[in-house]
Amino acid sequence: MQEQNIPQAEAPAAPQTVAVVDIQFRPGQKVYYFDPAGLALKQGDHVIIDTARGPEYGLCASGVHTIPQREVVAPLRSVLRIATAQDEKTVADNRAKERKAHQICLQKIEALGLDMQLVSVEYAFDGSKILFFFTADERVDFRELVKGLASHFHTRIELRQIGVRDKAKMVGGLGICGRPFCCSSFLSDFQPVSIKMAKTQSLSLNPTKISGTCGRLMCCLKYEQEAYEDLLRRSPKEESFVDTPEGRGTVVEVQLLRQQVKVRMENAPDTVSLFPIEEIAVLRNGKARKNDPPIPADLAPISGGGLRPRKERNVEPSNFLDPIKFRYREDAVVEEPAAEEAPAVEEGGERRRRDRRRKPRAEDRPKQEKAPAKQERPKQEKSAPKQDKPKAPPAGEDRPKRSSDRRRRHRPKPSGGQEQG
Repeated sequence: MQEQNIPQAEAPAAPQTVAVVDIQFRPGQKVYYFDPAGLALKQGDHVIIDTARGPEYGLCASGVHTIPQREVVAPLRSVLRIATAQDEKTVADNRAKERKAHQICLQKIEALGLDMQLVSVEYAFDGSKILFFFTADERVDFRELVKGLASHFHTRIELRQIGVRDKAKMVGGLGICGRPFCCSSFLSDFQPVSIKMAKTQSLSLNPTKISGTCGRLMCCLKYEQEAYEDLLRRSPKEESFVDTPEGRGTVVEVQLLRQQVKVRMENAPDTVSLFPIEEIAVLRNGKARKNDPPIPADLAPISGGGLRPRKERNVEPSNFLDPIKFRYREDAVVEEPAAEEAPAVEEGGERRRRDRRRKPRAEDRPKQEKAPAKQERPKQEKSAPKQDKPKAPPAGEDRPKRSSDRRRRHRPKPSGGQEQG
């Protein structure tokens, strides 16, 4: 038998990884990825690395490890070598020069009367450039300052304006918690912080209590924001109407971290009880609005045993049979109203309602309105005997008055046979 070649399912391609090493230019600053270039590096080693501004001195924040390819920012520069004793001496000389350059720059700023604050001075590893970092509220014209510094140090001068948060990160210090600044110890990037986070965490909105040494909102407000948002999604709002094991009531306070609520009972408004969130049922989340439907009085999923209590009807058992009602009687027949006459009555009612708005004249009234009234009149069993018409009076007598059913009445005219006196 010939063996059949069965195609095997290809295994999913493993994500591409890259070996990197974490490097910091100075303790507490941002961490960057560099290619170890085959060197066995460990945490705490001093190395010389290749950067955009030339070779620099750095510190290994961690040993060699692998990360996904997508996390690498191109181009990935490499580590040149491990720092030697000569490199360590060069770095020490540069630190001494930085302190001296800081004093000289402060003197020139004061002499020129510039509104700026010098923060830090950094020397390049090879001494080809000096960087001066400063803060200012407004734009500063420092051209004269650059000329004075270049003529004194005879090297390239660069001034960079930074913000107050970057200043706190470079200078360092202790926060109101008593620990070193987060930005100068372990934070690599600044996270956006808003006043909404303080409101969510029920903190005081006093600027002196929620602001750091830099004058901006504290970075630690961001740490617990996700936890508070998750607790808020699972907790009822204030003024919510809930059902508890002791009855229904309104939420007056929510304790997020303890996951408890204080409820003012409906039947006893002076009583405020504390319940865990797991033991209550929310009937209305938040304050009631005008368009919200009313909550049924018997809706109590917890205190009512999970069901609405049914209203018991007091029905007394009867020992007697219901009387039989006959539809017909022997002496007379009860006539039911005809179903066809109902619409006519309704139409007549509608006409009467319309006639109330406008009172027409007697001549304009339609004759159809009198038709229902004629139909409702009972029929007489015997017709009345016809009376003889009255004969016309003689010429010498007055004519009788016209019948009262006439609309217009006229006085009788005197006959022509009367004698004139």
